[in-house]
Formats: sequence, C-alpha cells, structure tokens
Amino acid sequence: MAETPIRFGIVGCADIARKVSRAITLAPNATLYAVGSRSIEKAKKFASENGFPPTAKVYGSYEALLDDPDVDAVYMPLPTSLHVHWAVLAAEKKKHLLLEKPVALNVAEFDQIAEACESNGVQFMDCTMWMHHPRTAKMKEFLCDSQRFGNLRTVHSIFTLPGDPDFLKNDIRTKPDLDALGSLGDTGWYCIRGILWAADFELPKTVTAVRGPVLNELGVIMSCGSSLQWEDGKVATFHCSFLSNLTMELTAVGTKGTLRLHDFIIPFEENSASFSFGSKSWFDDLVTGWLQRPSEHVVMTDLPQEARMVNEFARLAKGIKEGMKPEKKWPTISRKTQMVVDAVNLSIQEGFVPVEVDK
Repeated sequence: MAETPIRFGIVGCADIARKVSRAITLAPNATLYAVGSRSIEKAKKFASENGFPPTAKVYGSYEALLDDPDVDAVYMPLPTSLHVHWAVLAAEKKKHLLLEKPVALNVAEFDQIAEACESNGVQFMDCTMWMHHPRTAKMKEFLCDSQRFGNLRTVHSIFTLPGDPDFLKNDIRTKPDLDALGSLGDTGWYCIRGILWAADFELPKTVTAVRGPVLNELGVIMSCGSSLQWEDGKVATFHCSFLSNLTMELTAVGTKGTLRLHDFIIPFEENSASFSFGSKSWFDDLVTGWLQRPSEHVVMTDLPQEARMVNEFARLAKGIKEGMKPEKKWPTISRKTQMVVDAVNLSIQEGFVPVEVDK
C-alpha cells in the first residue's frame, strides 16, 4: 500500500515559495495540497505556475487555508514581522510548521512560536536548506575527527549578494515594517548558523559587532559583521551584505586541520557539492610550496537539499501522526541562531560593545 504523503499548504506567494513548492513536488513523502494568499487571483496564478495538481485547493486568505482540516503542514514564507501571528495561529490549528528564516524579529517572538508548536504537538523546522545536504553530514565527520581536525579554534563565514537598485528600494528585506533585521536576518542568519554548526551549537559567551555597518535611509541593515567569542578561546567572525558580489564562504580551522567550502548555502550544482580538507599541513623544505595540498571531496545527492529538507520534515510529521513526539532538535538550533542574531543587533545598537549571549 502506497504511503499517504503529507499534505502541504503554502501560506503566501513569496518568490522563495516557488523553490519550496518544487521541493515539495520532488519529495517522495509530500504533496502540494493548497495555497493561500491575500488575493485569490494571486493564489490561482501561483498554483498554475508552480506545478500544483488540478485538485489543489486555492484560498483567498491565509485563515481559510489554516482552517482546512486536510492540510497537514504549512510552509510559511511571510515577512518576518508577520511570523509570530500567523505561525502561532498555524500551530493552534494543528499544522506542522516549516518557517522561513529569520524565524522571528527577536527570540521573545520566537519563544511564542515554539511554545505554540510544543503545546499543540506539531513539528517546527526553519528553512535553512543547506543543513539537509548530505555534504553537511560528510563535513561533520571531518570536524569530529580528533586525529585529522583536532579541536576547533576558529570559524569564518561570509554571505554577500549584490542587490540591484530595485531590490535595495523595494524588497521586503529592506523595509523596517516587514523585515527589520535586513541583511543580518537574511544573509547573516546563514553565516551564524554555519558558525554554530561548526561549533556543535555551543553558544558563544559574547559577540561584538564590527564597526561600520551600512544602514539604508530607513535604518535597516544592508551590511554588517561581527566576531564571536567562546569561553575556551574559540573565536569566529562573519560578514553579511546586500551590497557585494555573490559569495558564500565557510572556513573552519582546528588544531590539526582546515575545512573550507565556497558555496555552503547553495551548491554550485544541484546534484553534487564539494569541500576541501587539509590536515597537518606544512611547507616544503625551502618554504616554496606546500608538502601536500588540501584534498577535494565531492558528495552526490539524488535530491536537491531543499527537497531533502521537505522529506525530513514530512517524515517527522508522519511520525507524529503515528504517535511520536515532535523532534526538539530543530526548534533548539533555530532559537540559538536567533539568540546570536539578537546579540549582534544589540551590539550594533549599543555602539559595538561586547554583548553576552543569554543562554
């Protein structure tokens, strides 16, 4: 007997929802069931252009979709300022919640969302897609190898993209009433998640924002950076921006090894991804070259990372239907990422002073 797929509703027709709709179609245990928008015409257009089956429900409001008892789970790509209201309501309607990042404007808002999910027994996951690529698990094997990598000492991450004039003027990520965290909440979220992932999600003791962030005329962050400091001496830095060439770098350095990749958020190719790893590196006798170059490792995947994300989320949702408890790993790492975002934002606001990360 064929497995009954998890029925997804899409709450809002943001551009990123096109990618996730395709991912739901590709995931073997999920199906596109409904889409809701504030405009029924927009919802119909989105469904027709994004592979929804003819039987899919189309709603002219978010509420109507959430009231549909046949919707098992929702993907929610709404502006961050709307997350706390609609995400809490979705949880109260017993819908499993796949939420775009940043998950909230601050950790207090996120805690409302997480509490609603927990009290209603629904699964929460944020849409940090690269976490689900098999390359990520393979890289973790190197980081956990005490003989080849040793102890983590520093991490550096960069995610920048070149916003054109229309983006910088009109995108919701540049508007204080829609996505007030700007680049910090968008590209910075990925940088912070990459750092925490390398550090096994151990929170830093303090963060200190770098001087010279760029804000637009409305006061929204377009570019910023920060350092992170741990009690055991580990340090990390990141830079995020809407004002520079597309760059997605992650480097983790241990006492014995170095891991590096240049496309850590979106791989250069959909079905394969690579990283380099060097261990016990040193120069030749005359210091004219390296004794050995870092090795290149390629990881293949049969499904793109966003479809793997949907597949894992749907697996957890199905498990809950069968009596399992929601997986707490995902809201836990979302909260830690949000805590560091909050601390960086506070450091900027208070003049680039060190800010303790409240555990």
